[in-house]
Amino acid sequence: MYNLIFLTDLTGPNLDPYVRLNEAQLFHAWEPQPGLFIAESPKVIERAIRAGYQPASLLVEDKALKRDLTDLGREMAANHTKGLNQTPIYVVNSELLQQLSGYNLLRGALAAMHRVERPSLPNFLATMPTEQPRIAVLENVVNPTNIGAIFRSAAALGIDGIIVTSDSADPLYRRASRVAMGTVFQVPWTYVDAKIWRTNGVRLLQQFGYQTAAMALRHNTVNIDDPRLKMAHKLAIILGSEGPGLIENTIMQSDFTIKIPMAPGVDSLNVAAASALAFWELGKQKIK
Repeated sequence: MYNLIFLTDLTGPNLDPYVRLNEAQLFHAWEPQPGLFIAESPKVIERAIRAGYQPASLLVEDKALKRDLTDLGREMAANHTKGLNQTPIYVVNSELLQQLSGYNLLRGALAAMHRVERPSLPNFLATMPTEQPRIAVLENVVNPTNIGAIFRSAAALGIDGIIVTSDSADPLYRRASRVAMGTVFQVPWTYVDAKIWRTNGVRLLQQFGYQTAAMALRHNTVNIDDPRLKMAHKLAIILGSEGPGLIENTIMQSDFTIKIPMAPGVDSLNVAAASALAFWELGKQKIK
């Protein structure tokens, strides 16, 4: 038996996460405990549940109710969540859904999901594989679309984990998780405080045995297919902000600066496109 709640308007406070709270407000909703985020579409919700996230509630269109609940109920049962019978499921018609921002992009159900505590950097690195781990660091990458695209490439191309500086866009923002097709729940990741990263982040990685490769153009830049990169036992690929790129301190502290060779007249790629090429070249030995 589902906990179905049929609504004729969107005014109730229980719908605030879907209607009235922005991303930042959801992030800070239950401080000091982790807040909420919105997962869009059954596929993204399923992947979040599979990764251990618990839904606080769901918002479902009436005409898609049976389809969406069949798939989601099966996923929740398989992953030992509290079950849909205990989760409020708000059911609305298509006319009400059209009042929601981004309605034309939606693909079925929405879920307000509970966030989880992210591990500390040492604990995160301790979970990485022992055989040639390849991780990415996203420094001040502020566009959620780029974040989502980077996660999707990381999932597909053998990257074991991602470290996101706290001044970057949140990987659980709706646009990021949608672009990532839910792979933000598949690739292990954590935050590092931006102030700590800017002063000592690269050295922290080096203390854990990682060689660091900053994607930047400098006089000593090496090509992305340099054999030393492939031979590194542990490698961290560092990608910078969409405009200015990596900060100088990151570049100076890194073991390598690396570049993607390009045709004359072009000196750089969008960070998401650059990440896909870097992940393919530096992680492909892990793809079977």
